[in-house]
Order: sequence, then C-alpha cells, then structure tokens
Amino acid sequence: MTIQSAINNEVFIPHDERLLVAVEVRRRKRKRMSFLPTGAKGDYVTFICVSVTNTIPHQLLIIKVKQFGSSSFTRRSQWTVEQLRQVNGINPNKDSPEFDLVFDNATDQWVASSSAEKCIFVQILYHACQTYWEGKAGRLGKVGHQRRASQCARRNVGCGPSDSAPVSASRTLKVRRQSNIPPRETEFINCQSKLTGDSCTMNLVIYRCKAFFNRMRSKMVANQNRSQVRVHRANVLGGQHGEGLTRAEDKTVELMHKAQHFADIVHKMALK
Repeated sequence: MTIQSAINNEVFIPHDERLLVAVEVRRRKRKRMSFLPTGAKGDYVTFICVSVTNTIPHQLLIIKVKQFGSSSFTRRSQWTVEQLRQVNGINPNKDSPEFDLVFDNATDQWVASSSAEKCIFVQILYHACQTYWEGKAGRLGKVGHQRRASQCARRNVGCGPSDSAPVSASRTLKVRRQSNIPPRETEFINCQSKLTGDSCTMNLVIYRCKAFFNRMRSKMVANQNRSQVRVHRANVLGGQHGEGLTRAEDKTVELMHKAQHFADIVHKMALK
C-alpha cells in the first residue's frame, strides 16, 4: 500500500472525503514548535493534502496531515479552497521543490521531498481549483436566475404594500447582490506554464514517473545504508568475537606452561 492510499484510508474515507493528492513536505523556515503529543518531540513527517468531499455541493479542502514516528496519520490544520488566496511556485523557469501557500490568516513556506512531487501537487491543485471555481460560478448563476424568476412571480401576484416594504426590498437587494458576487479565485504565481497549460496531462505522467523513480532511488539508498550498517555491525561483532577467541587461546597456552612447570617441579622432588 502506498503512502497516499494509507492516508486516504485512515484520514479521508472516514470523513466521507476523497484524497486527490498528498505531498511530503518540510518547512523552509522553521516555526516555533507547536504542541506535539507526548513522546513525539519533532519526530514526525508532514503531508499537505488536497481532498474533496463526497457530499454535494462538493467542498475542496487543503489539509495538513502528520505522522508521528511509525504511528497512524493525524489530521491537523484544515482550510477551504476559498481561504487559499495564493499558490507561489517560487521559480517559473525551472523545476524546484519549494512552494508557498498563502491563506487568509497564514502563510506556509514548504519544501517538497522532490521537485517532481511538488509539480504533481501544483498541477492537481490547479485543476481542482479550476473545476471548483467553474462549478461555483455555475451555481451562483443558477441561484441568481432562480431568485430573479421568483421576484418576477411575486411582482405579478402583487403583494400588498406595507410601511416596511421599501426598507425590506432594499435589504433584500443588498443581500442578493452580495450573494451573487463570486469569491476571489485562488491565484497561481511563479508557476511553470507546463503545470497550468493544456499539455499538463502529459507532464503529469512524466512527473509521476520521475517521482516514482525518485522514491525507488531513495529506497535503494536507504536499503544500501542499512546493509552497510549491518555489515559494519557484523564486522564489529566478528572482531570482538575474534579478539575473545585470541585471548582465550593465549590464556590456555599460559595455563599449559604453568601446568608443565608445576609437573617438572613435582618430578624433580620425586627423584630426590
């Protein structure tokens, strides 16, 4: 099971959500240590995830997930896409693992585990935002049309006037205008055009392959390091064992010499 599958099963499926993408990150600038569970002093891995709710209307969420040691995954901070003001790709000219997420009340500066992982995250987040905002605009237009039709129907029926009618109509018009104004869409800056362009599907496949090879290489390096550690330990234990055998042999020879010397003394005394 992959990391994303494990996160999806443990964190998102129980909340009736679906994970779109997850990227392992670390901070570019360390923040002051927040509260952590006992026994997990800084020993954790952070993932930034993008998920969508299964309920209608769908909500697009950006969620921070942590894994402390080898324990299960823990859901930490959460934002809606409407709170995500800006995604900064840092360098529009080349692949890089750095990116910033700017929310209404916070700015997080991250470094992904690899450039390919960051590019996959930005691509999927961009298209998820596009789909969400297009759907949001369609829903607002539909609601506005329904309200206008309802207003025309009420005028045709001819409700009786009252003293508070002008004030009530003014308030209703103000609320309607405010509700029909779509929220400001998420801004993507300093992102390579291939991450947000028409050919991003092919680029996504390429980046997935790069991320896969990077993970395989990391695993091979980790396994090699573990093998070297095992060999070193075996050599150390073998050396210690060899030294013990050498000392035992030396002790045995010393005892044999002492026994022979004692036997010679006894023989000489017997001859007298």
